[in-house]
Formats: sequence, structure tokens, C-alpha cells
Amino acid sequence: MSAMFRLGAVSLFLLSMAARADVAGCACDPADSASLEARECGLTREALKQPEAPAVFFLKDINPRKPNRWLALPRQVTKGVYRLPELTPKERAALWTAAIARAKELWGEDWGLAMNGDLVRTQCQMHVHLGKFVQGAESDNFVVIRGVEEIPAPDGEGLWIHPTRDGKMHVHTGEILTETILVR
Repeated sequence: MSAMFRLGAVSLFLLSMAARADVAGCACDPADSASLEARECGLTREALKQPEAPAVFFLKDINPRKPNRWLALPRQVTKGVYRLPELTPKERAALWTAAIARAKELWGEDWGLAMNGDLVRTQCQMHVHLGKFVQGAESDNFVVIRGVEEIPAPDGEGLWIHPTRDGKMHVHTGEILTETILVR
């Protein structure tokens, strides 16, 4: 397959994702059950079904093209789009800690986490994709961290995280579509 064809195919895929994504106009309102019927409110509906504790819960990704993926979600819901910067530092640490623990249970030290940016998100409820990290996905655009408290909270951008052999983690930011670093 030629490089031009691959570039064209990737471009068409990204355009199709952007056409059905971008949750900027999200109308999910937990106080209005009719608003929750929208497709982009599906994960909000799931969060509302959960007990108050624990603060983070997990769902198997229902997309048949992603049979090996899980999602980590905060139980808390908000009206409209729920973004990472809206969480307190303590809530963010709880989300990342729970997501990493579950990912380690499932994939050992080959785990990866990804949170897509707003332009390609299809759900208003914040969620983290858990999966096996694609080793060849590594890039030079990362910061090295030792703990979850150091994970940034970009507004609107995606991020992805994976472990390193020395017990630290790489956090990659500045991207929009990030879940492609995980095995489908």
C-alpha cells in the first residue's frame, strides 16, 4: 500500500470521526431524563446507574471493533461535557490510580491508558480507555512522571500514559485522537 494511499485513508478516517464526534454542544443534563436519550449521553446514563461508591467504575467497551478495551469512568456526572480539568487534584488522582490498577490486572506491565480530546470524543461523560499498549506507538513527545499526582489535566486535548521499565510513566499530551496507542 502506498504512503499516499495510507495518508488518504487516515485523513478520511479522521474526518469521519470528527464529523460524528466533537461533544462541544453536549446537552446531557442529569436533571432532564429526556436529554439523556441522546447517543452522546450513553456513558452519562451508565454513570447514573452506578452506586455512589466507589468513585470510579469500569465498563467493557461495547464497540465490536475494540474487543480488548475497557473504560474507566468517574461516577460523578455533570451537565454538558465533563472534562478532566473539572476534577479536583484528589479526584484526578483517584481516577488515574483506579485506571492503572485495573489496567495492570488485565495486561500486567504492558498496559496503556488513553483519553481522547474533545474534537473526537463521542461521549459527554469523561472516560479513560484501558488497553494493552502498542509498543511501537512510543514518540518523543512525553514527560516522565513518578506518580499519578503529576499527570497533567489538559483542557480539550487528549493524553496517553504507559509504564516504563524503571517504574516510572510516560505521559504524552498535545494530541487529539489517542486511543490508537492501544491494541484493539
